[in-house]
Amino acid sequence: MDSSNLLNDGIDLMLFGMGFVFLFLTLLVIVTSFMSWVITKIEKNIGAIPEDGVPSPAVFIPPHGPVATKVEDKTLISVITAAVHKYRSK
Repeated sequence: MDSSNLLNDGIDLMLFGMGFVFLFLTLLVIVTSFMSWVITKIEKNIGAIPEDGVPSPAVFIPPHGPVATKVEDKTLISVITAAVHKYRSK
């Protein structure tokens, strides 16, 4: 077998494979974009999405406020400090 023939076959196979992957990914992007457009239109028609868009999420404020977290932080700090002292004493 001639080495140039083998090299040409390898290049042909590489180009075929890369072309197939490129076409598949291009088709995937087109189909996904089309599906997103269709779903958005359907949801707007049934009223699931308001015409002005989806509202931004609200900010969550914990019910107990920052006082409860300070107590937990002090407990956590003391536990971590004890663990570090125990580790260093070995």
